[in-house]
Amino acid sequence: MNLDAQVEQLVCTDNKQAYKILKELLKISEKCNDEYPYFDKFVEMMNDRTKSYIRTRGLRLIAYNAKWDIENKVNNIIDEWLKHIEDEKPITARQCIKDVVMIAKYKPELIDVILEALENMRKYMMIVCRI
Repeated sequence: MNLDAQVEQLVCTDNKQAYKILKELLKISEKCNDEYPYFDKFVEMMNDRTKSYIRTRGLRLIAYNAKWDIENKVNNIIDEWLKHIEDEKPITARQCIKDVVMIAKYKPELIDVILEALENMRKYMMIVCRI
């Protein structure tokens, strides 16, 4: 299956198949920038309002492609990306928090923004947990 077809399969209804493809694409993105041209598609997926699985796939692929981001696309959407550390679905939020390290590693200029978002989340959680 070519890369175009794989990226299209990330939003299919067969979650097992989509997850399998996600794993393959994450491995590829560690080695080369072949997926970077699909960055805007990953942003669309990140913003999917219907399925958290699709949001998670988009978030992860954005983080993994930060390494190849010569156009500073991650910088342009970082606030949007970081909103998902408070995603309504805990698994999506957890994965976002986990993958933020990849963005920080390859985009050190975003570390302060990332830390501020995580600190705000920590403060929020402290308030919620006291209720």
